Amino acid sequence: MTDDAEALRIKLEKLAASRGFLLPHHGALAAGAPALHDAYLRMYNALTVASRVLTAHERESVWLGILIAVEEHVGTHHLELFREAGGTDAEAEALIALTGQAASLSAFHFAAKSFPDHLPALDPEKAYDRSVAALRGPLSDGTAHMALLAVQAARGDRPGIAHHLRAGYALGLAEEAMVEALSYLMWPRGVNCFLEACEVWHDLMVAGDVTPSERFAVWRDLPGQGAFRAGEDTRVAGFDEGAG
Repeated sequence: MTDDAEALRIKLEKLAASRGFLLPHHGALAAGAPALHDAYLRMYNALTVASRVLTAHERESVWLGILIAVEEHVGTHHLELFREAGGTDAEAEALIALTGQAASLSAFHFAAKSFPDHLPALDPEKAYDRSVAALRGPLSDGTAHMALLAVQAARGDRPGIAHHLRAGYALGLAEEAMVEALSYLMWPRGVNCFLEACEVWHDLMVAGDVTPSERFAVWRDLPGQGAFRAGEDTRVAGFDEGAG
């Protein structure tokens, strides 16, 4: 075995020992794109390991909702972390039920729009909130709404994302906490999923539906946001160019 191959083997063995398991893509990246693999590990640690705003219990509650929403079976370590953070069977059951219930918001909107003469009293948003309240069990309002914010974003449900962002502001949740909950989607769902959720958020701020803090108002007011449009130069001076 060459020195290079031996170094790769040692690196992967150390990674497996530190994590307790090793997924196949680590071998592919370490062998075929080592610089990318190193960047990947730094991103993974910053995104999913390093402590940010959410408590361990809140973080793993959000992760459980995401795993169910995207049907990811390999994220079992998050179940272990959920338990370590004090997560109970009743809370897990509530998170699974809430994830399944997320689709009811679009169902309520459909019914209200399609059958107004037969269901004149139906308020889709309030009906959805009642169903969430009935299913959240021992979870706090904040934990339930942060988990559902991520779930609705995973589903690509823009009205659902908007609903839970408005709820988050009404509950006084930290904006950084909502960013954290949404950012986890970059791993199982991809950056575009996170991008679209942030687009909904930006639209809410611009429309005045939510009132951002001073820091988030800087984001709201920055010009030139959105996809590239042919014939227009919307770049902001000082920003590096890039697709993402």
